[in-house]
Order: sequence, then structure tokens, then C-alpha cells
Amino acid sequence: MRILIASTLYPLPTNVARGTFVADHVEALKKSGHEVKVLNPLPRMLKYYETGRSTLSGVSKAPSIFEHGDNKIYSPRYWAFPENPYPSLTISSIKRRTKSIEKWLDDWRPDVIISHTLWPSAFLATHLAKRWNIPCVAVVHGYDFDVAISHKNTTKSLQQILTKIDHLVLVSNRLKTIAICNDFSEEKCSVIPCHVAVEKEWLKEMKNWRGRWRKDKLDLLFPGDARRPEKNHYLALKTGEELERRGWVVGITTLNQQPRSIVWDRMLVASVTLITSKRESGPLVARESIVCGTPVVAVDVGDLSEWIPSEFISQEYDESKLADAVENALATDWKADKIELPDRFNIKHFQDSWDSLLNKLVNK
Repeated sequence: MRILIASTLYPLPTNVARGTFVADHVEALKKSGHEVKVLNPLPRMLKYYETGRSTLSGVSKAPSIFEHGDNKIYSPRYWAFPENPYPSLTISSIKRRTKSIEKWLDDWRPDVIISHTLWPSAFLATHLAKRWNIPCVAVVHGYDFDVAISHKNTTKSLQQILTKIDHLVLVSNRLKTIAICNDFSEEKCSVIPCHVAVEKEWLKEMKNWRGRWRKDKLDLLFPGDARRPEKNHYLALKTGEELERRGWVVGITTLNQQPRSIVWDRMLVASVTLITSKRESGPLVARESIVCGTPVVAVDVGDLSEWIPSEFISQEYDESKLADAVENALATDWKADKIELPDRFNIKHFQDSWDSLLNKLVNK
């Protein structure tokens, strides 16, 4: 099957950490035997604006055509402004990239188009799908439903685009609930979580803590960019301070746009991965940490409470309770009490779910 992926998030030449979950999806589809091309629309912006948000790093100077792995990526430019005060301008601008996209594709046409995220790539995806008379699938990872659909500037546009999508894929049951609350048909919804793509070299068994209790050094891994306010780095620092008051020597490592091999290396050596985010879809880093052999302690965010035992989850954004959870993780005998990832997070489930969905849409 020929598949066109349209997403405003994708690894860039100078920011390989950006949109890795989309790149993982592309590779999984190719392993299933599909022919995939990637469309990565990017906003026009000055380099100065990259400092305001880490996910925009590398966007201003990214080439219009580049390669990631063995995939050729096309990045047409569209107009957009911070906080999207003129959503109709952004929508009109991204749709006007149609001719250049068709020129890049030449005679190649997809059987289906998949839009990763809704704003604003779904507007381009549905426009192209209608033009080529093919089905359009949209994937929601979190931001579109956690922020954009209730934002005064984008709520009407997103509610309208939901009516033009043939099928909606959500990465968690929580997001499916939001979709249904926004009058999207349950029959046209599927929950397909992102799969864990950690390579075999980094797969390890969970390791027990062997240091001196409340005297030794802890390496807490904060698996996010501290500049992103939704990651709540301040609470992680407060948790570190609370642990130090209890006698621990605490160091906190953050992840800022590193290649995935470095991310997994840091997961291997960390004592605990600490997640304090205000909003998450999964998060994927928790699953990666577990398969790298490092326990996860977190606030109750995303789907973590569905598969991580309650003694490692804090129901409140409280540094004392998170510190208790960290100590619970350090005291646990991981040889006896393993955390097994649910089958829905493995690549086979991911591939089978997508193959089944795409075959139904294309062949109906």
C-alpha cells in the first residue's frame, strides 16, 4: 500500500529528537511492506523564535528537501503565528502548498494519507485526500485535545476538521473519551498506542538498588526539556531537594534534543526516571525507561496508572509524595516484582492494528 504521512513534527537535520514517534511509525509501516513518503510542512519563522520553544529548534533553517535515514522528506513552508491569532490564514497558507507537493510526488499518488496531529497538518491532509479521492486518517497524540481544541483561536477550526476525517486514531483511551465528547463517532475511532522502538542493544532487565540507604548518590533522570513548561521541571527539582533533606546525594539529568542512542544510554545509568509533566499522551519515555531497565516514578499523568503499580505513582503534584515513590522504587526487589509492558505497546500489535485499519479504509 502507498501511504503519505503528513506531519508538522519530524526529525530535522539539526534536531533529530523532534517527532521521533512519527519517524517510528514510518519505519514500522515500511517493515510491514508499505511504500511510505513523508510530508513535513514547517512554518516560516526567524531563528530568533526557536529559543521560545524547544520543539521549534532547527525549523527556521531546515531545507525544503532532506533525508532522514533512507527516507526523503519534503518540507513546504506555510504562514503561522504564535498562539494562532489568525487560524484561517494558517489553514489557507498550508492548503496552498498543494501544487508544490504534487510536483514533488511527480506521478506517485498514495492510497491513503495519515496526518500526525491535527493542527494544522490535518487541514492539508484532508484537502489532499479530497483532491485525490482517498481516505484520510488523523492521529492525535495529546496537544490537539489537551490544548488546541479548547483554545479560543483554534477550537472552531479543529471541531470542523474532525467532521472531514475518515478515521481518528488516538494513542490512549483518555484521548478517545475527549474525541467522543466532541461528537466524533465512536465507530470511527481507534486506540493504537505508540510502540516501543528501543533497539536490542539497550534492552535490559530491571536493576535493584545496591547503594547505602539515604547516604549514597542518586541519579534522577528527568526525561524532557526543562525549558518546556508542561514538563514541570520545577517539581522535579523540588523532589530532588526533598530527597536531599532525607540524606540522599541527588543529581538530576535532563534530556535536551539528544539523539535516541544517547537518551537510551542515560536511561541505562539512571537510578530512577522521574516524570512530573502536567500533560502527556503516554508518555513514551516511561515505556522506554522500563525496557532499558530503569524504574519509573511519576505523577498520575497519561496512561501511567494503567500499567505502573500505584506505589510508584503520586496522585498529587507533591514533592514529598514523589520522594516517597522514589524510595519505594529503590527499595523494590525488581527480580521478584517485574513491571511487564502491556502487549499493546509492542511493535507487532502496532503493525497489526494499523494494517487492519488501513485495509478496511482502502478496500471498503
